[in-house]
Formats: sequence, C-alpha cells, structure tokens
Amino acid sequence: MRILLVEDDEAIGMGLTYSLEKEGYEVVTAKNAADARAAWKPETYDICVLDINLPDGSGYDLCRQIKRSEDVPVIFLTAVDAEVNVVMGLELGADDYICKPFRVNELMARIRSVLRRAGRSQHSNTENSQPCPEVIGDIRIYSNEARVTRMNAAGQEETIELTALEYRLLLTFVNNRGIVLSRKKLLSLMWDISGDFVNDNTLTVYIKRLRDKIEKDPAEPAIIRTVRGLGYILDKEKA
Repeated sequence: MRILLVEDDEAIGMGLTYSLEKEGYEVVTAKNAADARAAWKPETYDICVLDINLPDGSGYDLCRQIKRSEDVPVIFLTAVDAEVNVVMGLELGADDYICKPFRVNELMARIRSVLRRAGRSQHSNTENSQPCPEVIGDIRIYSNEARVTRMNAAGQEETIELTALEYRLLLTFVNNRGIVLSRKKLLSLMWDISGDFVNDNTLTVYIKRLRDKIEKDPAEPAIIRTVRGLGYILDKEKA
C-alpha cells in the first residue's frame, strides 16, 4: 500500500514515515504543497494523509486537486479542530481527520478504517489474521479497524456508525473497564491529544449520543452506567 504523506513538520514527518513503514506501507513524503503537487500522480497512491496548514498553501487546495483527478481516500491532519474546519474538510471529500497532537496508533487505526471503507485491502504480513474484538454484551469493538458492531437477532454483525469523538469516548471506557471515571478524569483522558476546547456540557452530549447508539435501552443504560455522584463505569463483567 502506498501513502502520500504531506507534513511540513520534519520531526512529525520522520516519525510517521518510520511508523508507517514498520506497518508495511510504502511512504512518499512532501514538506509543502509544491512538493506534494510534484509527487502526486493519479493511480499511484492508495491513500493521502494531508496536513492542512502548509508553508506555501493549504491541504484543502491539495485535496481539491487530488479529488478532481482521482477518488483516492484522504485523511486530514489538523492542529485546529473547530467544527467549521472539520466540516470544510469533509465537504471537500476528505474521508477522515485527526487532530494534532495525536497518538500514532490512533492514526494507524484511522488509516486502516478508511482503506477498508474504500475497498482497498492492506497487503501486509497480518492481512489474513483474524483480530479478536473487545466484547461488551452484543457489542464488538475491532480496535485495529476502528470499527464497532452489534450482533443482531439473526446472529449477524451490524456496523454501528460512530463519530471520531464517540469512538474515542467508547475506547476510553474500554481501556478503563471496571473503573469509575469522574467527568474530570474522562475529559483529561479523552482530550489530552485534542486541546482543551471540550467542556463539561459537551461531554454530557457525547455520552448521550454514544448511549443512544450502543445501548439497547438508552434510558436505562447497561453498558455505560452512571455512578451517582462519582461518574461513569463500564463494568468488567459482560453488560
């Protein structure tokens, strides 16, 4: 799998290239918009990872050019996670975005998820391995694909569509299973990589949205339970 990585920060670019190549990707890097345009050729890349803020232009403009010539998947890297910036990127045809600073494992999961949705299989040593999902009742979480499913009455898996923040919130509970998490602790765990724009009211909204999608009865949640006066918990035992 070949990736076009456009990142003007040399340290970030080198680190991402190293991590991607360890995962079996072939990486072509560019430090600015001019280099990216020179490197871009249709039917050459399986996915593009674009920094939005470049010294000689914008990742938005690169995305427009790329999408005009080929419908290749695009992930934006952005230091600004304001809703208007996210919406603008998605309206241009981007498939996902991730905010700086970020965890490399999260970016890897996003890349695999976008490639899977685009029908582009990853050729690697682990291509044929069957991952073991995290199981919570009838919910299955495939962290290597950033995918969440529910078993229906027929015993078939149905995908649950979560936003990036909803998915991050779910993983926060999974990684702290059996531990009561206060609202303050949840905020520090979830958004230490995304800035401090999230407030207490926003957390309430996202917990409600996540419950609406994963709980059988959101009014009486059995997966993410409220511990009155303390916070929330995802029990160790099967929900």
